Amino acid sequence: MRILHVLSANFFAGSVAYAVALAEAHHREGHQVWLASDAAALPTVAAQVQLPISQRKYGQRLRNIQALRHLVKAHQIDVVHAHSRAASWVSYFALKGLVVPLVSTVHGRQHLHTSTSLFDIYGQKVIAICENLAEHLREEVQMDPAKIVVVPNGVAFTPTTTEGSCEVPRLAFIGRFNGPKGERAAALLQHVFPPLLAEFPLLRVALIGGEMEQLPDAGKTALAQLQSQHGERVEVIGFTDDVAGWLLKTDLIIGAGRVAMEGLGAGRAVLALGEALYVGPVSLENYAEAAASNFGDISAQVGGVRQFDPAPVLADARAFLARPHRVAPALAAQVRHDYDLARVAARVLGVYESARMARAVPAFIPVLMYHKIPDAPIATKHQIFVTKENFAKHLVYFKSHNISPITFRDYQDFASGRRPLAEFPKRPIMLTFDDGYTDNYTNLLPLMQQYGYRGVLYLLGDFEVRHNQWDLAVDSAEPRADIMNETQKRAFVAAGWEIGAHTQTHPRLATLPPAEAAAEISQSKAELERRLGIEIQTFAYPYGDFSSETKRLVAEAGFRYAVATDSGGLCLEDDRMQIFRINMFPHETGSSLFKKTSSWYRRYYRWKRKK
Repeated sequence: MRILHVLSANFFAGSVAYAVALAEAHHREGHQVWLASDAAALPTVAAQVQLPISQRKYGQRLRNIQALRHLVKAHQIDVVHAHSRAASWVSYFALKGLVVPLVSTVHGRQHLHTSTSLFDIYGQKVIAICENLAEHLREEVQMDPAKIVVVPNGVAFTPTTTEGSCEVPRLAFIGRFNGPKGERAAALLQHVFPPLLAEFPLLRVALIGGEMEQLPDAGKTALAQLQSQHGERVEVIGFTDDVAGWLLKTDLIIGAGRVAMEGLGAGRAVLALGEALYVGPVSLENYAEAAASNFGDISAQVGGVRQFDPAPVLADARAFLARPHRVAPALAAQVRHDYDLARVAARVLGVYESARMARAVPAFIPVLMYHKIPDAPIATKHQIFVTKENFAKHLVYFKSHNISPITFRDYQDFASGRRPLAEFPKRPIMLTFDDGYTDNYTNLLPLMQQYGYRGVLYLLGDFEVRHNQWDLAVDSAEPRADIMNETQKRAFVAAGWEIGAHTQTHPRLATLPPAEAAAEISQSKAELERRLGIEIQTFAYPYGDFSSETKRLVAEAGFRYAVATDSGGLCLEDDRMQIFRINMFPHETGSSLFKKTSSWYRRYYRWKRKK
């Protein structure tokens, strides 16, 4: 993929570090990457173009727009990723009339400008770096929730030990010294560091970060006094490329955002203090809350920013220094997992693919849901069958109306750029079949091959399940329906079908404890891949039953797409983990097939059923 990052880089902020880290990660994976920014040179091997993106005079903005548009066309850019409001603004107008998608990462709370309501300047997808920011975008900015994806900053963690102590006890404030963080630093210099340096005679206090000259005057005065009283015990490091090295020499870190992530990942204790709030010592118990605010930097609501009181910071630091300790290994491991750069870069690449398809294929793609394809009607209350004769009529209808069945694997090839978008069918649908009944082998497969079609078959991971035991457990009067054996399942693989996972044993996932649900999901993927020798990238929720936690577990298991039943977004890219599927019943007519294969059907269904 050809990726262009656009950013304001008049100083090396966290957003710049984020863009550079993504550029490096994607470059290592073989993608072509460009960065357009204020900086003449950033620490990256990606191609760089210097543009004064942060300059907001309209004449310069027009020149930036023209330069970006030329860059996009000259290098056939696949996606533009903006990292500031100014970058989103110029990128939005540079891409007008082009099919190139725009993705914006929002790093902080957004001011409500006229252009925000007049123009959709943030593009097809918006990455919020934490949950609080996503809530702010939904509730206060009134952004379409379907556009918002929560993906945190990525950190290239260095291999470090979480054991042992530093040569000397050290407390470090790491961050910027301008703006709100500068005010926090000044308050620490006035009210927290003096008593700590007096009470702990071996303690050293390090000040690490950029814009030291912009520290508020009260902070500069307090710093001068501390240096006079304690000499080399007060270490003014300023900006450094070796933050990781300083983490190893530090017992207690005060900071937010990436600083907190890197510190916790290195096993160092962190007092999370950001622009919005003081979270306190980060532990397993408050980790989720701390992460939601980007470790103190972002409140969800305007009223969430409280006046800073340094007293709790002093109390927490004093308690720690009296009994120094490393963070729990489980917490360090969780942080390293959640913020791992390679993992985050892969998620961002998925956002690029989603934005690409949302821009190029904005209409609803019908995903039809079938189960049994028997020879004759079945006496069942569930009505989840279409006879062989009727299904043949469905295929005739698709063929005569130039409707082209594709699979999610096909769709992913277009999204990733492996296939050109010019080849994407004009009237696509997806034909999906759940459970893997034997009549799928005897009736369905030959009919589909006759028309040159392929579908998506959702199978259980437990190959010992050989009939619909989940139905019989609820109603013994329900007719038994056999499940295919392994040889029959392999016939679908040989025919080019896509195989998806449908859990191990077909439970209602939302009713299970999270650990059991996670096992049903992840083991089904692993077992299908082992038995059939293929990659499994899509998942179907049994009964269409799921929760927000279930969706998270499916994504964590490595699935790219998950299909629901009668719920989901208006378009596939609204939510890849909850894709709307259309129930197909025994007595579909030409009229119902027309309706269910139309691009307007999802909106009609929401209007009629209110879901």
